[in-house]
Amino acid sequence: MKIIVLMKQVANKDAVLRVGADEKWIDESNISQQTNESDGYALEEALRMKEAKGDGEVVVCTLGAQSAKTVLKDALARGADRAIHVVADNVNRLSPYQIAKAIADAIASENADLVYTGLQSDDASYGQTGVILAELLGIPHATIVIEVDRASLNGSLRVKRELESGWYQWFKYQLPALLTIQSGISQIRYASLKGIMAAKKKEIRDVTPTIEPFAGAQKIEKVYLPLKMKQTQMLGGGDAKKGAVELVEKLKTEVRVL
Repeated sequence: MKIIVLMKQVANKDAVLRVGADEKWIDESNISQQTNESDGYALEEALRMKEAKGDGEVVVCTLGAQSAKTVLKDALARGADRAIHVVADNVNRLSPYQIAKAIADAIASENADLVYTGLQSDDASYGQTGVILAELLGIPHATIVIEVDRASLNGSLRVKRELESGWYQWFKYQLPALLTIQSGISQIRYASLKGIMAAKKKEIRDVTPTIEPFAGAQKIEKVYLPLKMKQTQMLGGGDAKKGAVELVEKLKTEVRVL
C-alpha cells in the first residue's frame, strides 16, 4: 500500500505577524515556521495505517520554497519513507486550484492507494486544495475525517466524518481515495534521534511545476489588520417605536443582514 501525505509549511502560531510592504501577505522574512497542524495529524494517521498493515510506503509531499524542505525532513524523521518537493515561490499568490494542479501533476504517476491531507491550512484556511486535488486525480474523497477504521481496509475503507451540530457519519470509500484529516484525530509522535539520523539518507525528490494562469483563479487583493473603532448612534430620539423602525432600516441598507 502506498500513502501520500500532503504537508505545508506555515508561520508559527506564536509568531508576531506583520503585514508585508506590498500588503499582499504577511512579512515572512523574520518569523519562525512550522508544519501545518492538521497535516501533522494526517501524517500520523498514514504512519499508523502502514504499521497496522505491516508493510507499505508513506510518501510526503509539499509545495513551497526551498525553506519548506524543513517540513519534509521532519516528516521523514517521524517515519515517512521518502518525500516529493514541488518547488515554487510565492505560494500565497496561488489559488487552491493552481496548487492542487501542480501537486496532481507531481504525484499522479505514484498511483497511490490513499492520499491524506490536513483539513485546512493554518494561514489561508481555504480548505479546498484536498477536495480539488481529488477531482483532478479522479478519485473519491472524504472531508473532516475524525476516525479511520484500519481493520476495514480491503479494497475499501470505512471512515468517520464530522458533521454539523455534533453529528457524525460512517461511510465506506473505494480505493484509491483522498481523505482530509481533522486535527486531534490521534496523538502525534515526536521524531526520535534514530529517526532524525535515518532521515538524512532518505530521498527528497524535487519537482519543478508548470503553473499556468487560471482565468477563474482567486487572489488576495489586500491583507490588513482589523480597524479598532467605536461609534455610537442614538436612534429614535427617545421614541422606542421610531428607534425600532430606524434600526430595521439600518440593518437592511447598511449592515445588510435582513
